[in-house]
Amino acid sequence: MTTKDVPAIVDRATFQAELDTLRAREKAHTREEDAIAAARRRLPMVAVDGATPLVGDQGTVTLLDAFEGRRMLLAYYFMWHAGQPAPKQCEGCTLYTAQVRELSFLHSRDVTYATFCQGPYAESARYRDFMGWQTPWYSAQGSLDTLLVGRRIGMMHLVSYLREGSQVFETYWTTGRGVEMMGNSYALLDLTVYGRQEAWEDSPAGWPRWQGGHYYRTDGRPIVQWPRVKAGHSDDLGTGKA
Repeated sequence: MTTKDVPAIVDRATFQAELDTLRAREKAHTREEDAIAAARRRLPMVAVDGATPLVGDQGTVTLLDAFEGRRMLLAYYFMWHAGQPAPKQCEGCTLYTAQVRELSFLHSRDVTYATFCQGPYAESARYRDFMGWQTPWYSAQGSLDTLLVGRRIGMMHLVSYLREGSQVFETYWTTGRGVEMMGNSYALLDLTVYGRQEAWEDSPAGWPRWQGGHYYRTDGRPIVQWPRVKAGHSDDLGTGKA
């Protein structure tokens, strides 16, 4: 078996020796991640107006309400294309949000997780229902200048907040590849021989690459929409666009 798109075939001892060398790097990487997390915990924080309005299932609420009584809040700012149908909505935000399901462990650490959509509540909540998401959902459309001050509105953001009584503080934020921590798909793909199959990856010549065009889309939709469509769930967002 000698093809250009598979690793070299070796005996078990040689394989284990190579893996042991890599494992040392993995452990060093884990320790560095721990050190970065420790530095993140020591960042200063900035005050945010806890009365900043959001729109949720119960109508207008505040940023403070979104904590649901817990001390910490993680908010994912979902990009939104107002007035556009479901297939045109953000494929990256859809992928990452679809992977955040079980929240009880976060709750056990006094952390609430919520989605802050950057678009209007009515159509974005219908998108949430189409996707079958159960996590708290709010529209932050009217408050983005306050909540994302100094940042580019219309991009994905993951923001961490702390509540001290009725005072709210922002303690950390990230964007771009920083939001990959929300999901396990890329982490699992990174364990496979062909990885993410994306053009930027450092893989041997001849390794398979994703051929579907956009990494997050196929056949005109975000990839993770297709199971919902095939199961018969309506993607009508009430925008008049199918």
